[in-house]
Amino acid sequence: MKTMLRMMLVSLFALGAAMASADEGMMARFQPGVHYKVLTEPSMPRDESKVEVAEIFWYGCPHCYHLEPLVQAWKAKLPADVDFLRIPAQFSKQWQLHAALYYMTEVLGVTEKTHSAIFDAIQGQKMRLFDKYEQQKFLAPYGVSEADFNRVWDSSGVRRLMAQADQKVRQYQVNGVPAIIVNGKYMVDAASAGGQDKIFPIVDYLIEQERAKLKGKK
Repeated sequence: MKTMLRMMLVSLFALGAAMASADEGMMARFQPGVHYKVLTEPSMPRDESKVEVAEIFWYGCPHCYHLEPLVQAWKAKLPADVDFLRIPAQFSKQWQLHAALYYMTEVLGVTEKTHSAIFDAIQGQKMRLFDKYEQQKFLAPYGVSEADFNRVWDSSGVRRLMAQADQKVRQYQVNGVPAIIVNGKYMVDAASAGGQDKIFPIVDYLIEQERAKLKGKK
């Protein structure tokens, strides 16, 4: 009996040591300033009860286009306590026109149907989608009537969302896309991660860190 008890204690100790070693390995693997950037001006998430993950993108960016399948696969498995949102960057007039297109789809409630399709149109089919006519024609097959399109085109609601997005991107000090912001505190991109395929393991690690902090507040 004593021998069995001793063996159980040894096994539990070994398991605990292995878990601690794994945690230490993970911490050693993902280091601030190396694999991700700690933002100098953190911002509050839109829902403080969840861990926020924001993707900064531009439809005209080929790197964003190539990341999109990874984003979709990762997003499909998100737990309920993670709040994912997209934020279009607006570094030029052309970027602003595509940001307006994105927020029009948001207001119209068709983003999940059109987001990947817009990427495909611009990157794969070499459509520009800069002017009003092109955008209205593109959205028509997704159930957007000409009247609905005209209602949101250059509307105060869309302009407000664009202004809020631009303020966020400036606060994050993003100077390139794609970039992933975790809970308004950390930025991960392909350069820091060592490749686009390595971005989301780091994002998941940071989510776990922030999740633990949220649990500590309860």
